[in-house]
Amino acid sequence: MSRPAGRLTRWWRRRSLRTRLTVIAATAIAVSVFVAFQIASELLAWELQDTAKDQLRADSRVLAANAEREGPAQVQLPPYPGFGRLVRVVLPDGSIRTPDGQPALPPVSEEARRVAQGASADLMESGDSDDDGYIVYTLRAGDGAVQVARVADDSPINQFGLGMLLIGLLCVVSGALVGRTVARTGLAPIDRLTAAAVRVAHTRDLDADIPDEGGGEIRRLIQSINDMLAALRDSRRAQQLLAEDAAHELKTPLTSLRLNIELLIRLDRRGTLDSGLPAESRTRLLNDLGAQVAELSTLAAELTDLARGDISDENTELLDFADVVVAAATLARSRAPDVEVALDVTSVWVSGRPAALQRAVLNLVDNAGKWSPADQPVQVRLRARGASAVLEVDDAGPGIDAADVPRVFDRFYRADSARALPGSGLGLSIVQRVVDAHGGRASVARSARGGALLRVDLPVAANSTVDVQ
Repeated sequence: MSRPAGRLTRWWRRRSLRTRLTVIAATAIAVSVFVAFQIASELLAWELQDTAKDQLRADSRVLAANAEREGPAQVQLPPYPGFGRLVRVVLPDGSIRTPDGQPALPPVSEEARRVAQGASADLMESGDSDDDGYIVYTLRAGDGAVQVARVADDSPINQFGLGMLLIGLLCVVSGALVGRTVARTGLAPIDRLTAAAVRVAHTRDLDADIPDEGGGEIRRLIQSINDMLAALRDSRRAQQLLAEDAAHELKTPLTSLRLNIELLIRLDRRGTLDSGLPAESRTRLLNDLGAQVAELSTLAAELTDLARGDISDENTELLDFADVVVAAATLARSRAPDVEVALDVTSVWVSGRPAALQRAVLNLVDNAGKWSPADQPVQVRLRARGASAVLEVDDAGPGIDAADVPRVFDRFYRADSARALPGSGLGLSIVQRVVDAHGGRASVARSARGGALLRVDLPVAANSTVDVQ
C-alpha cells in the first residue's frame, strides 16, 4: 500500500461511525448524481443532434428542389441574414457558391465532391474540433449538390450540465445532512449503551442493567451485555464468597498453629522447654503442628483448584474410567494406609480429563475413608448402565442426615457431626464441579450398610461398547 493510501486508511479508521455513515451517504449521492448527469448528457446530446440533422435534411430538400429546377449554377441564394442556417452549392467541377455575407464554411470534403459528381445521394458530416464545429448535410441536386450547415452548439448541454451540477451539490449537501441525522438517530441507542457501559466501568456497579430498547441487532447487543453483566455479578459474588469462606476456614488452623508455636517460643525463651513440656506432651504438640500444617496445605491446594473456576486447561481424551478409579484408589491407600479400599470395577470408556476425574474419585474415597470404621472397607464400584458410567463409593459410617443432604456438595459445608474431623469442606464441592464439567451428575443416598452412598453418573463415550446391567 502506498503512503498516501496508508494515511487515508488511518484517517478513515480514526473517524467515528457517525462521520463514516455521513461520508458514505454523501459519496453515494454524489456518485449517483454524476452517473445520472453522464447518462442524461449523452441522451440530450443525441437528441439535439438528431433534431439538428432532421432540420438540415428538411432545409436541404427545399434548396435541392430549387437547384434542380433552376440549376445549381443559377439557383438564387438570398443574402445571409446574420443568423440561422448556412447554405452552399457545390458545382460538378468542385467550385462553390455561397450567399453574400455568409461566414465561410469548412472546405468541401472529398466525400461531398463525390456526392456532387453523382457518386452518392447524400452525406451527413460533423466536425468536433474548435475550428470545425459544424454539422453539414450534402444532398445531390441536378448536376451538382447543395449543402446546409448548422453550428454544432453545445450551449444547451453546458447549461444542462451547470444545472445538474447545482442540483448535484444540493443533493450531496442534503444527503450529508440526512445521513448525519439518520446516523445520529440510528446510533442513539449505541450512544446510550456506551454511556451505560462507561458508567458501569467507572462505578464498578454491576447491578445496573442497561435498559432494553431498540430492536433487532441493538436489542440483541443490549441483551448480550446484560447477560455479560449478570455473569460478572455471579463471578464477583463467587469470588467474594470464596474469599469469605477461605478466611473463615483458614482462621481455625492458623489460630491453633499460632498458639502452639507461641507456646513453644515462650517456653524456649524461658529455658524451660524440656522441663515445662514433658516429652509426651511435646510429641503430641509437634504432631498437632504437623497435622495443622498438613491441613493448611490441603486447604490451600483445594482453594487453588476451586478458584480456577473451570478445568478447561486439561485436554479431553478417550479413557477407560476403570483405570482412573484404580489409580485414585491406589493413591488413597498410600495417603491413609489404615483405610481399606475394596474395588469392584469394570472397563467403561468415557471422554474426559484424566487428572480432574482422578481428583474427583480421590476426594470421594478420602471422604468415605473418614467415616468408615476400621474393620469396614470403603467399597468402590464401577459399572456401565445404559449410556452412563456409574461410580458408587459407599462406607459403613453413620451416614448423612436428611437435613444435610441438600448441602453436601456446597463449598465449605461441613455437617455438625464432621466438625471434629480433618478437612475443609471443599472435597465434595470439587467433585460436583468436575462432574458438571463432564456433563454428569453427582448424588448422595444411604448405602445398604447404613453409611453414605455417593454416586457419580458420567456419559459413556460415543461408539464405545457398554454392558447393560
